Amino acid sequence: MKKLLNTLFVTTEDAYLSLDGENVVVNREKQELARFPLHTLSGIIAFTYAGASPALMGACAKRDIALSFCTPRGRFLARCVGETTGNVLLRRMQYRAADDPFQSCRIARNMIFGKLHNARWSIERTKRDHGLRVDVDKLQASIDRIKGLYPLVMEEISLDSLRGEEGAGAQAYFDVFDDMILRSKDEFYYRTRSRRPPLDNVNAMLSFAYSLLGNDCASALESVGLDAYVGFMHRDRPGRTSLALDLMEELRPCFADRFVLSLINNRVITPSDFEHTDSGAVLLTDNGRKAFLKAWQERKRDVITHPYLKEKLSWGLVPYVQALLLARYLRDDFPRCRWRWPAGGLLLARYLRDDLDEYPPFLWK
Repeated sequence: MKKLLNTLFVTTEDAYLSLDGENVVVNREKQELARFPLHTLSGIIAFTYAGASPALMGACAKRDIALSFCTPRGRFLARCVGETTGNVLLRRMQYRAADDPFQSCRIARNMIFGKLHNARWSIERTKRDHGLRVDVDKLQASIDRIKGLYPLVMEEISLDSLRGEEGAGAQAYFDVFDDMILRSKDEFYYRTRSRRPPLDNVNAMLSFAYSLLGNDCASALESVGLDAYVGFMHRDRPGRTSLALDLMEELRPCFADRFVLSLINNRVITPSDFEHTDSGAVLLTDNGRKAFLKAWQERKRDVITHPYLKEKLSWGLVPYVQALLLARYLRDDFPRCRWRWPAGGLLLARYLRDDLDEYPPFLWK
């Protein structure tokens, strides 16, 4: 398992990254701002247009340090990677599975089940903790809609139908997303999802969080030898890390979305952390991005118990663990699996460590 080290976030828009010995140096207008030893880093994400030196790119590739470039507003641009590593047989198995619609659906439906399960429990948590401040009946109606999709998803054999069921679950979840925002409702509200560009404060935060999570998932997949560009539910498209988008589906509600809600409800991010452009786009300011990234790194250090491994680990390691589990499944390292239907007719995927032949999604509760 990949050790979780520090990720360096460079948020100065005109900063240029270079290599000096065994250090990455952050420069601005030929003035050194900071330097960091390479051996302490597992990733560098630069929100800058200035770029980085070829020497630094080569050093990062050689040391397996993920060097990613985003626009100052958080849109992913490119990633610098070295020679492809990992077992070629594993990648062959991945490609064969991706080319098989039934096998692709078998993997994707577990990921979507994880997404629906985590979305449901995110709503359940709001209902439990803030029952006097929210419309409990409305939240319960959405929970019931999501739970009703469980058996459909787990019996699905068509990717097109699975996408429809995923869309229905996402609609039920986002129908009450605004109800889970408890403070500053005049400035923080959710009406509909807007991406390019985000048109309100909440969508700006969601887009930024998804960009960071997608980058973490892509790095995790590459670290275990999988091809992040060949997915199962998200099909191939030039320049798109389709498998990273697949993997992050189950982590969106429990990590990215809950993180955004906590920033709003705890007043970590305020209306002054946004800027509105003439085109109607809403973007985080430089100070807003810094506050967001600081909180993001702190959240990644929070310790949880993994629902399948039953071991304590940090949130930041979850994408790496899920990537490793997916690689093990593709290599057929797991024995057989039993699905358990508890009393009451609710489908819960209970994965037994000694009895598994399915990819185990991250089931948060």
